[in-house]
Amino acid sequence: MRLPLVAPSSANKSSSELPIFIPADTLTNEGDLPRIIVKDGKVDPDAVSKFEGKGNAELGATADFIAGKFELEHGNLEQARRYFDNALRFQPENATVLTYYAALLVRSGNASQALTYGQRAVRAAPDSADAYAVLGYAQQASDRTKDAVASWKRSVELRPDPAVQKFLAKAEREQNVETDFTQRETNHFILHYEGKQSSETFRGQVLAALESDYDDLSRNLGSPPRDNIVVTLYTEQAFFDVTRAPSWTGALNDGKLRIPVSGLNSITPELARVLKHELAHSFINQISSGRCPPWLNEGIAQLFEPRSLSGDGRQLARMFKAESDIPLNTLEGSFLRLSGTQASVAYAESLAAVSYINDSYGMGDLQRILQRLGQGSSVEAALRATIHSDYGQLEFETGKYLADKYGQ
Repeated sequence: MRLPLVAPSSANKSSSELPIFIPADTLTNEGDLPRIIVKDGKVDPDAVSKFEGKGNAELGATADFIAGKFELEHGNLEQARRYFDNALRFQPENATVLTYYAALLVRSGNASQALTYGQRAVRAAPDSADAYAVLGYAQQASDRTKDAVASWKRSVELRPDPAVQKFLAKAEREQNVETDFTQRETNHFILHYEGKQSSETFRGQVLAALESDYDDLSRNLGSPPRDNIVVTLYTEQAFFDVTRAPSWTGALNDGKLRIPVSGLNSITPELARVLKHELAHSFINQISSGRCPPWLNEGIAQLFEPRSLSGDGRQLARMFKAESDIPLNTLEGSFLRLSGTQASVAYAESLAAVSYINDSYGMGDLQRILQRLGQGSSVEAALRATIHSDYGQLEFETGKYLADKYGQ
């Protein structure tokens, strides 16, 4: 099984999040079809149509599958979905196509739909480790942790895999912590909580704040997550036990919002910022199909909290002038690998770069950058197509922005 891409979020989509899952299985007897269907780095739709019209169901399904697999691996989710739909019209119970389709749906935020395809894949191929693995991802994203644990156990029984084992272990820890949790549901959220640890009034405040944030983010970013968002309120110790995250990371986001609330009985300004920050990640991941780099993800989330640069602006201006800032291209990796001090700088730089883009070009260009990432563009290609800057130019302009705003 290949897990070639791990999508960023608050610390980010790495050890703490569901992966962008691409199974290893392929249809048999592809022969020269991949070379015929994919030419010059793109799918040839005429070639696909030719094979669809030959009256051979297996050949038609294979052609559409090859095209869909290529588009999925290049981040073109809508095109991939169309090809997988066509493949399933030829062979409705083809386990490989069903597994890939379920993976695509998890990646695009359609966990509830992914469940159906994952279950069909498992029924069609009960000995496929990949089918059980992707079903587990769909179940975890659909707030069915117990079912995900069972599916991942079966997957590693069929074929040991360190990546699946890691997610299994995390789900088992989460399941143990959440045994006594109950839940409450609104239009957009499912709230899990420990009944003895939080009051009904407090839980209502949390949901009201989240609904207000949801409306604001929908107006400013668009493309809200398709499924209800799971929010779990933890005591502080339980939160860190579940995530195994350094204390400076705050809450982590893998489609679910996990929020530490130890000692709180009402919404504080800091909790309000955490709630909006984490919810922003859900929107960002939806728009970018999980392809947003951590610096951009964190920068946008901080912008919406909202967090001000005023406390760090002068120091950042000096760092950029001395060229001692952390290069943005190195912040495409998880912030979890950074020390606490480095992470603080990384978050501040991320906010500075995003603030520059927003103040200079507007929220619309931030949206378009995310959309291009979701369509498969590299980060620099998305930047060049919107604000006409590569990383070097963006860092230079961000430094100038900081110097003008906060002095040197």
